[in-house]
Amino acid sequence: MTNIIPFKFKSAPIRVVERDGIPMFVAKDVASVLGYSNTSEAIQDHCKNVELIAGSELLVSSNYAACRAAGYSHNQAVTRYQLIPERDVYRLIMRSKMPEAEKFEDWVVGEVLPSIRKTGSYTANQPVVPQTLPEALRLAADLAEKLEDAKPKIAFADAVNDSINCVTFQDFAKAVGTGQNRLFKTLRDHGFLQVRDGQRNKPYQQFVDNGLFKLVQGTYKDRKSGEVQTYFRTVITPKGQMYFQNKFFNKAA
Repeated sequence: MTNIIPFKFKSAPIRVVERDGIPMFVAKDVASVLGYSNTSEAIQDHCKNVELIAGSELLVSSNYAACRAAGYSHNQAVTRYQLIPERDVYRLIMRSKMPEAEKFEDWVVGEVLPSIRKTGSYTANQPVVPQTLPEALRLAADLAEKLEDAKPKIAFADAVNDSINCVTFQDFAKAVGTGQNRLFKTLRDHGFLQVRDGQRNKPYQQFVDNGLFKLVQGTYKDRKSGEVQTYFRTVITPKGQMYFQNKFFNKAA
C-alpha cells in the first residue's frame, strides 16, 4: 500500500504520495483546486512527468465498504490515478487563472513540502503534548538536539530541491509562450537584468538576494589545459517564475 499523506487547502483535499522519498501529488486534486474546468486537458497540456498509480493502491482499500467509508466510490478503487512531481505542480500554478493560485503556491512551498521533507508525513495536526514540566523540558531539549543535528541535512535538501525546481531562461520563455531574447529584453527593460557589456543579461544582486534568481555553480574541463574550470549559470527560481508570470505575461487557460 502506498503511503498517502492527506492535506487540505481551504477544505479541498490534496493527496500526496511518497514514492522513493519523493513527494508526488495527485494531479486531479491540484488541477481542481487551481480552477481548471477540464482537469484532464490541463494535466496533458502542462505536466511533463505524469506517473500512473492504481486507485486500489492510492485509496484505503479496493473493498467497496472501505472505499465508501473513506469517501470514495468503488469505481475509484479500480481507476488509475495520475501523479505529478513538484515541478509539474508549479507548471499548473503558473497557468492557472485563479486568484488563489499564488496562495496555493505559498501553501505548497511553506507547509506541504517542509512537512514532508522533515518528517516524511503530515504532522501539523498531531502535536506531542507533554503532561508535566519535566516532560516538557525533556521534550524541548530533545527537539533542540535533533534540530541542531538535522540542520546541515535540511539545508542541503532545501538547496537541492530549490535547484531542481529552478528553470533556465530558455525553458521559462517556452513556458510563457515567448522567445528567450524577448524575455531577456523584457527583464532588462524593467531593471531586473544588467545591460552593460560583460554583465549583460546577468541579474542585479538584489534580485538574487530576494530569491527571484539563483546562481548555479558548474564545472567544465578546459580542452587546452585540461584543468577543471568553474562557471556560474543564472536560473529562475519557482518564486521568480510566479512573479514574472504574473507581472509580464498573460496566463493561459
